[in-house]
Amino acid sequence: MRVVLSDRALIAIADAPLPVRKAFHKQLAFLQLDMRHPSLQAKKYDESANVWQARVDKDWRFYFTIDGDTYRIHKVTPHPK
Repeated sequence: MRVVLSDRALIAIADAPLPVRKAFHKQLAFLQLDMRHPSLQAKKYDESANVWQARVDKDWRFYFTIDGDTYRIHKVTPHPK
């Protein structure tokens, strides 16, 4: 599977703290290997829009859609608590 990041996601990652950036890239590698990897905790976020959510770390999440053989990362954001 391929991964494509939106401009919004690229900006968010560039502005994120270094540990978050490192964790994000590690999680993307897991996503490409197996979306069911336990550390991702990927789940359907919005059924009608086919948007998924996965963990970057305990405080950050990323949101993506699946388009054929491509994961499209739309947003990377701190997780609201």
